[in-house]
Amino acid sequence: MSAVSSRLPVFPWDKLEPYKATAAAHADGIVDLSVGTPVDPVPELIQKALAAAADSPGYPTVWGTPALRNALTGWVEGRLGAVGVTHANVLPVVGSKELVAWLPTQLGLGPGDRVGYPRLAYPTYEVGARLCGATPVEYDDPTELDPAGLKLLWLNSPSNPTGRVTPKEELARTVAWAREHGVLVFSDECYLELGWEGAEPVSVLHPDVCGGAYDGIVAVHSLSKRSNLAGYRAAFIAGDERVLGELLLIRKHGGMMVPAPVQAATAVALGDDGHVAEQRERYAARRAALRAALEGHGFRIEHSEASLYLWATRDEPCWETVAYLAELGILVAPGDFYGSAGERFVRVAFTATDERVQAAVKRLGG
Repeated sequence: MSAVSSRLPVFPWDKLEPYKATAAAHADGIVDLSVGTPVDPVPELIQKALAAAADSPGYPTVWGTPALRNALTGWVEGRLGAVGVTHANVLPVVGSKELVAWLPTQLGLGPGDRVGYPRLAYPTYEVGARLCGATPVEYDDPTELDPAGLKLLWLNSPSNPTGRVTPKEELARTVAWAREHGVLVFSDECYLELGWEGAEPVSVLHPDVCGGAYDGIVAVHSLSKRSNLAGYRAAFIAGDERVLGELLLIRKHGGMMVPAPVQAATAVALGDDGHVAEQRERYAARRAALRAALEGHGFRIEHSEASLYLWATRDEPCWETVAYLAELGILVAPGDFYGSAGERFVRVAFTATDERVQAAVKRLGG
C-alpha cells in the first residue's frame, strides 16, 4: 500500500515547535500569535441553540435541515447581496478546511488535471490537489494561467495570510475569464466579514461580479472566525447548483454530515448580527494595539486591510524574525508557510486574549 502522505509537503507547524518552546520559556509566558484560532467565548445564544438540540438520536442529513437551508439562503442574499438563491444553491460542510482538502477528490480530479491557487496562500489548497494526484499551480494573476487542463481555480479574498482584499472589478474579470475557458471557480471568503480598511470585501456571488448567475462559481464560508465556532466545524458553500448537487450526492455516500446540534446552532448564528459586531470590536482593538506596537518596533505592515492577521516584515528572512520574536516570548507564523513569496514576512494573528495582546505590546515597547 502506497503512503498517500508521501505526496504531501511536511506539515509546516511542526517546524515551529522549537521556537514555541523558546517563547514558552519567557518569564511572563508565551504570547501565541501564530495560529488564528478564536479564544473568546461562543456567544450565549449559540450555546443555547446547541444545547437545545442536544437530544438528537437520529442521523442528520447531509443537505441540512430546512431551517438551516433557509438560514443559509437568507444570509447569502442578505449579507453577500446575492439574488435568487434557493436551497439548491447551498450546502453545509464539516468545516471549511475539510472542504478545501477534499474538494478536488470529490470533483473527480486526478493526474493530468491542474488546480490553481494564489502564490501566497493557505497551504491546504496545495494539499487538496496533491491528495488526488492533480498538479498544483501557483499564480499572481489567475487570468495569466494556461487554461489547458486547469479544472479548479481557487480565489481567496480577503487573503490568508496577507489580508489583501481583491477589488470587485478584478473578481469580475477573473470570473469572466474562468467561464470563457470552462474553469470552475471556488472562492474562499471565510474572512469576508472582517474587513478593516479600504474597500469592503465582495463575494463572487454578488451580481456586480457574477452578473446574477452562479454557473461555474462557488463561494466558501465559515462561522469559525465571525462567530467563534472553530470548535463546531460549521461552514457552508453556495453557488452553482449543478456543482453543489453533485457534491451533495457524493457526500451522502461518504456520510459527510454536519452534526444535528451544530446545524441548529449554525442557523441561529447566521440569524444574529449582534454577536458578530461585538466580536469585530474586540478584534479591531487588538489589531490596532498590535499594529502600533509592531510599527513602533520597526516592522512594516503590508496589505492587512482585512482578515485576522497582520502581514509584517523587518526586511529579513522570516525565520530570523520568528527567532527574534520568540526570544521576546511572542510566537508568530513564518511567511514561507504560505509560499516562497512570503519568505521575508511573518503572519501575526490578533486572536489572542486582551491580556496576552497587551503583554505582546509591552514586550515590543508599546
